[in-house]
Amino acid sequence: MDVFHITQPTATKVPIILSSPHSGTFFPPEIASRLFPDKAETPDDTDWFIDRLYDFAPAMGITVIKANYSRWVIDLNRDPESKPLYTDGRVITGLVPLTNFNGEPLYQTGEPDEYEIAERIHQYYIPYHEQIEVLLEQTKKEFGVALLFDAHSIRKVVPGIQKEAFPDLILGDNDGSSASAIIIDAAWNALQTNTYKAEHNHPFKGGHITRSFGKPQNNVHALQLEMAKTNYMDASETNYSEENAAQIREVLTNVFTQLIKTLQA
Repeated sequence: MDVFHITQPTATKVPIILSSPHSGTFFPPEIASRLFPDKAETPDDTDWFIDRLYDFAPAMGITVIKANYSRWVIDLNRDPESKPLYTDGRVITGLVPLTNFNGEPLYQTGEPDEYEIAERIHQYYIPYHEQIEVLLEQTKKEFGVALLFDAHSIRKVVPGIQKEAFPDLILGDNDGSSASAIIIDAAWNALQTNTYKAEHNHPFKGGHITRSFGKPQNNVHALQLEMAKTNYMDASETNYSEENAAQIREVLTNVFTQLIKTLQA
């Protein structure tokens, strides 16, 4: 299986790349066989159906890159040297996770050693990041500017991260450093609705993808949008809900509409 899948725009191309690094569910057999069976069958930390939720993006001219492998094979949104993203006491799963978000072990046997982790970096991590770099360079060459939009989701409540329920939408820009103020404002203003509660850079301010690729001084911008799975899934957070998804898609469509206008101004 390929490391990633790219969906090209079906309308006039715009300078936005949408990345979905955590919606993959595939495990190589040699890894799956060492995990607890329930973890391999249902990798709960997956950004379930995020690629399906955003499948309208190509019709807006947006290029989409989606990871095919589970984040439990390797987490594409972590620092390659496993430097922690946060230091506030929350559970932070590593580059190659050994536990889920609530600290439960994933492996019943054969946790990966340093050699295997290095192999996974080479086989899965580097190709995804190199492809994003290529897409951003091509886009900047064509338009003079590029925006990477990193799309994520999470359960409404994850005690290992915080006891309180998460807000519906969380815009992350690494405290204003991964994108220009005008682009951040365009996204943030579009997220203001009477239906959904939005927060900015708390409790998530963007993972390694946002932080490493966002270079607004070079006209390459990056934003992360984290969202509660209840926005587009049912109350159990296991099944896709067309009704819920249709409602949040209106907000997301407006976000991209405003970003496109800003980028083309």
